[in-house]
This record gives sequence, C-alpha cells and structure tokens, in this order.
Amino acid sequence: MFNQLQDRLSNVVKTLRGQGKISEKNVKDAIRDVRRALLEADVNLMVVRSFIDKVQKKAVGEKVLKSISPGQQFIKIIYDEMVSFLGSDDNEINYNNSGITVITMVGLQGVGKTTSCAKLASFLKNKKQKNPIMIAADIQRPAAIEQLETLGKNINIPVFSNKKTKDIKRIINEGIAKAKESNSDSIIIDTAGRLHIDDALMNELKEVVEISNSNEIFYVADGMTGQDAVNSSKLFSEKINISGIILTKMDGDSKGGAALSIKEVTGKPIKFIGTGEKISAFELFYPDRIVKRILGMGDVVGLVEKAEEVFDKELSEEFNQKLLKNKFTLKDFQNQLRQFKKMGSVSDIIGMMPGGNKLKGLSVDEKKLVWIDAIINSMTKEERLNPEIINGSRRQRIALGSGRNVQEVNQLLKQFDQMKNMIKKMNKKGINKFLLT
Repeated sequence: MFNQLQDRLSNVVKTLRGQGKISEKNVKDAIRDVRRALLEADVNLMVVRSFIDKVQKKAVGEKVLKSISPGQQFIKIIYDEMVSFLGSDDNEINYNNSGITVITMVGLQGVGKTTSCAKLASFLKNKKQKNPIMIAADIQRPAAIEQLETLGKNINIPVFSNKKTKDIKRIINEGIAKAKESNSDSIIIDTAGRLHIDDALMNELKEVVEISNSNEIFYVADGMTGQDAVNSSKLFSEKINISGIILTKMDGDSKGGAALSIKEVTGKPIKFIGTGEKISAFELFYPDRIVKRILGMGDVVGLVEKAEEVFDKELSEEFNQKLLKNKFTLKDFQNQLRQFKKMGSVSDIIGMMPGGNKLKGLSVDEKKLVWIDAIINSMTKEERLNPEIINGSRRQRIALGSGRNVQEVNQLLKQFDQMKNMIKKMNKKGINKFLLT
C-alpha cells in the first residue's frame, strides 16, 4: 500500500539537507519532486495543484526550529497538509440512537461491495458489539445472493433474502421487518453494481435509499482503479448524496492515488479501507496513520492494535515468562509463529514499522513460515520439548514427514539454538526484562 509514494517522497528532503532556512530557492526542487510523485501515484490533477499550492505557501520562508532539520520540517508540512486533505470530523459511523441503523452499500460492478458488506458486518459485531443483519438486495448479479449468504454463514451473521421475487421494494421492506423481528440494531444492504449513467438502475437505487431510510450510504470504490474510482464516486455523490467512502483492495494498490484524491474531490469522508481478502482485513480510516505509512513513519498504534486483536494474552504472557527463564521450546515458538501469521503478511507488518520503507529490499519468503510450521508438526511431542535429542535419524524422519529436506530441518534447529543463546545473553544483561515490560 502506497509503495510508490513512499519510495518517491523518501528522497524529497535530500535537496533541503544542510540548509539553515527553507527558502523559495532550495524548496523549488523538493516541491517539483512532490508534485511528480503525486501525479505518478495517480492523484487527481486538481488535487495535486491545490495540495502543492498549500505546501509551497507554508514552506517558503518558514523558519526552521532549532531541534529539527529543514528536511524534517518540510516533511512535517507535507504531513500536516496530507492529513488535512484526507481528514474529516465525520470518520465514524453515524448510528441511529433511537432505532435501527441502516447502511446501504453502493458502487460500480466488481468493486467488492458484497465482501465489504460482510467485512463491515463483522466489524460491527466484533468491534462495536452490534447485532447486525445483512439484506441481499443485489438481484442483478448471478450468485450475488448465494455469495452473501455464504459469507454470512462464515461469520455467523444472518442474511435476509427472497429469491422468489425481483421486486426490490418488497425485499427491502421484508428485510427491515425481519431485522425488527430478530432485534437487530443495524442493517447492511447489499445492492447491485451499477453505472452512474444507467438512469433505470440509479432510480432503483434512490428507491432503496428512500424505502430503507438509510442513515449511511457508503460508496464502495476499488482503490486499484485510480482516477476511475475518483470520478465515479463524485458522480454517485451528486446523484444520491453518498455519506462516506469505503476503499477496497488497498493491499494491491502500490500507488494510492485514489485515497489521496477521493475525499477532496467528493467532499465525503473515507470511512474504511479493505486491506486484504480476509474478513478481518478491514480497518477504520485514520488519516494520520495512513499519512505516516505513506511518509515511512510507520503506524505503531495500528501495529499494536493488530497484535492485541490476534495474540492470545495468556499464551503471550506464558511465552514471556519462559523467555525470561530461557525455557521456551519449539512448541512455544510454533504457537507464537501462528499468532504472528494472523496479523497479516510480513511485508504489511514491516510497512507499519517506523522506517519500514527502508527495508523494502528485504526478501521475505512467506512460504518459509509454512515450512517451519510443517517441520515442527512432523516432530514428536518429546522432540518439540527437547530439540537437543534430535539426532541424524530423527532429522531424516522429520524431513520426510514434513516434505522438506534435511538441510532445512538443520537450519531451523540451528536458528532456534542461536535464538536461545542470544536471549540467554540478553537475560544476563537485564535487557530482556526491559523489553518485556
């Protein structure tokens, strides 16, 4: 996510280093590089012009604070303006305090509306302690209803559908009645994908919004489509007055131009972003955190939140105690590895670390994590607890059982032994106690 912007902006401050003052002369090259980076990342041209004008006005003649360099101060100006462009006072869902909250999902075909319905429903249930129900109102796309029902079953959230009728009004009314009957406090309506120039389908969508009395109308945009997402969201907003944006497939978008453009062009807040195929790969949109990722500052808060969501607290505490006593085993290591994998891809986790963009050349083979798990699974309980008993014949058996070679088994055991020795040395110096508090 935002890899291209990260790469380009990380070099912007080079022209300002060593300067005692940010002047019009020495900021010129940096402004040009920022403009080029934004345009190449597919940011809307009008947005780029507005953004650059504001940055330039703030940067020229700005006195540099004694504690920071001109380059750092220039990045602070860019950071502040990006947060302003992306930010809004209306980032949360507007819940109906006196009744059921109705959220209607709209957008083009193939942008991920149905999956986003399930992700949003799971978010409401697991993070907001709501009792949602989904209404399958996409009667245009083959298998759309079945897809939503399957997703609902997987996350244990009810889905209302009526396959016997094509009457959208009837489906919505019956779905709302079902929600009231089941004491649901929130409804998510999945609608058919449509083009803004299709008057018949747009009129149908207006009917859905009116009948359901929607509290929120979320336009679901494919982040990988760049300017198409920006332009279509603006036109949708003009026709049905959308209240917010959900950006999908942001994990596959190395540019990120849509995210930087869409809020400024539509005047509507970005509420959520989808960052992967899993139902859990769905985040509230925090402008300051996103901008920090773009500028390579990392997102420590987001990283901690991810860890808190997936890590078993009891297992983690037990592992910490074993680390302090240097008594952790391959089984403990395997448990921690499995929890770590729940956080997402290694590259995503690195990207959330401060300075993670500097590690972009680091080759991380995700398959090796699977291989390690397979190798440990092929060991007996005694071998996992006491790896020192694993002799040559045992290594051959483990390699055969895991489908790996003996060299990989040897490498894992060697690395595990090195890790134990390193932690033993750290414990002697008291460093590990500091890290675990």
